[in-house]
Amino acid sequence: MNTREASFRHVTGRAARVLIVDDEEGLLTSLSAAFTFQGWQVLTATTGSQAVALARRESPDVVVLDIGLPDTDGFDVLARIRSILPEAGVIFLTARDALEDRVSGIRQGADDYLTKPFSLEEVIVRAEALMRRSGMVAQGQGEHLVVDDLVINTLTYEVSRAGEPIRLTATEFALARHLAQNGRRVCSKQELLAAVWGEDFQGGEHVVELYISYLRKKIDGSHPALIHTVRGLGYTMRPAAG
Repeated sequence: MNTREASFRHVTGRAARVLIVDDEEGLLTSLSAAFTFQGWQVLTATTGSQAVALARRESPDVVVLDIGLPDTDGFDVLARIRSILPEAGVIFLTARDALEDRVSGIRQGADDYLTKPFSLEEVIVRAEALMRRSGMVAQGQGEHLVVDDLVINTLTYEVSRAGEPIRLTATEFALARHLAQNGRRVCSKQELLAAVWGEDFQGGEHVVELYISYLRKKIDGSHPALIHTVRGLGYTMRPAAG
């Protein structure tokens, strides 16, 4: 496996985070080393209960999950993790290679399914693909924020969607950048006022509403919406299919 710099990151800028759940010590060690080598932050669990507790506390981006666990099965763990982190990518690892097992795994909410034995690099590539599919990846030494087909370059201030450039004012850019940096988290109007206009800004929250409408026209336009209103709470930017 080739050495890569730790440039594959969550859109917030932190390292991509993976939770590996398997009771085979050798496999757990190998997977942990492989992900760590590629710059991921790695969490490990050997039981279903440990996995659920870690998922609740650490919010991994991707879960690599064995179906056969000592205290429960992976399907139960998947359901419990999905109730906590519905957006997390989940890859089942299992010795069960029957078609019905694969179909069952996908139907019960897994995003991908690999049978043992498998290539360590393939697991990582598929985990990266899940993060890209979710739209919550920052690439290129942290200068790009990527949300679905929207790309924001924080160094050159260039913005594009589906390959088409978008011209934003400085204020619009700052607002779009803050929303993208915070992933799916809901940002309140007060937070956006402080982050974009500054703590001393005397304008009211209607200014945020106005600039959100500008962004929607320029970023969403005829595309599926990326900017969403969470009534009574604020705004969030997330992939259109999310």
